[in-house]
Amino acid sequence: MSGIGTGYDLSATTYSPDGKIFQTEYAQKAVDNSSTVLGLRCKDGVVLACEKLVLSKLLVEGSNRRIHNIDRHVGVAVAGLAPDGRMVSNRAADEATSYKRVYGEAIPGHVLCERLGSYVHMFNLYWSLRPYGSTMLLAVYDKNGPALYAVDPSGSALRYFGTAVGKGRQAAKNEIEKLKLAEMSCREAVIEAVKILHKVHDEDGKKFELEVSWICDETNKQHQRVPADLLAEAERQAKAALEDSDMDD
Repeated sequence: MSGIGTGYDLSATTYSPDGKIFQTEYAQKAVDNSSTVLGLRCKDGVVLACEKLVLSKLLVEGSNRRIHNIDRHVGVAVAGLAPDGRMVSNRAADEATSYKRVYGEAIPGHVLCERLGSYVHMFNLYWSLRPYGSTMLLAVYDKNGPALYAVDPSGSALRYFGTAVGKGRQAAKNEIEKLKLAEMSCREAVIEAVKILHKVHDEDGKKFELEVSWICDETNKQHQRVPADLLAEAERQAKAALEDSDMDD
């Protein structure tokens, strides 16, 4: 009775008889089918890493960014529909600016996460709107230290030590659980993050590029893209690890 196509999926304001909101679940499916994005909170900061498929040989490298600066102390990585993610990122930047103007200090991570969750949740409440098809991973380094947050299409706002979203999320989470994040520096985490994305990449034959950023003591607690030489070294080690794994098999 409550299956897809019976009318309960026509609006985000309608519950099915078994308590589901299909429009919100469809938005989550858009995230689950997207490229893998992960975040790691280490002893000295947070690392964000995104896998981006190269859809055309004519595509300019580095275009269609999935990692954005929100404030000096906040960065965000987008999984799911990139245009939806840009809209939510813009809202996050507005919230950070508004908080600084009113209170005279940088917005704390938990406040930004909750405000962003409330904003995203609003799009699940009105029939004239559709839920955002994106999940945001927030890397923050505020007066309380480094923190990693996630806001999904339903508006749930959670804090993590490490997490992954997208197509390879489960395999990536399994790898993250093996890491000793509390003892790991961000420089080490960058290499591990790249290794994980190479390992869980399941689009055989399809070229992809990585986008990696960090916010840590080494960057003076400011969100920045990982230096090119460090990213190149991480990719070299990741490819070597894959080759060693194939030889063992």
